[in-house]
Amino acid sequence: MPVIVIANPKGGVGKSTLATNLAGYFTSQGHNVMLGDVDVQQSSRLWLSLRPPSLPPIQPWEIGAGHVAKPPKGTTHMVLDTPAGFDGTRFEEVMRIAHKVIVPLQPSMFDILATQAFLKKLIALRGKFQIGVIGMRVNVRTRAADQLAHYVTSLDLPVLGYLRDTQNYVQLAAHGTTLWDVAPSRVERDVEQWAPLLNWVQQ
Repeated sequence: MPVIVIANPKGGVGKSTLATNLAGYFTSQGHNVMLGDVDVQQSSRLWLSLRPPSLPPIQPWEIGAGHVAKPPKGTTHMVLDTPAGFDGTRFEEVMRIAHKVIVPLQPSMFDILATQAFLKKLIALRGKFQIGVIGMRVNVRTRAADQLAHYVTSLDLPVLGYLRDTQNYVQLAAHGTTLWDVAPSRVERDVEQWAPLLNWVQQ
């Protein structure tokens, strides 16, 4: 039963976008999915409250104060959304159960510098779980994208792909939906960009 953690101590990098759409993919494949939210803002849980009951269900994963609860039997996939400033005891608890950690990172020097220490902290624990980086709001034809790839490669981490800056994610989130809940023609380009990430997650 894989536990996939979406983590970056910097806020506003797209963690909830990544977590909700990943959970949406798994449930679209018929899996029994739980989406947990360690963030005090509870962005992912609020998103779940918007999700239409006619869509494949995603269950909330209750993360109580001071501990990470065990999911109920029958759960096949778990996705955890984490907060800005993710550190300390909660970091240790979450990483203890993680199988894969995905770090969303925007291609700016400020974002790279803000995430540098966190990535090194994850690398020190690499034997316990797999780590991958996904470029968020990236135009792959820009120098910034090249710089991001160079930086991540220098850490000996895989780049799982690049997701473009598009209103599709904003509009879908407002209705509790994901890329896999709407007509494929509407989000074809975005679904294609997810392919490398999904391949890595399912390995």
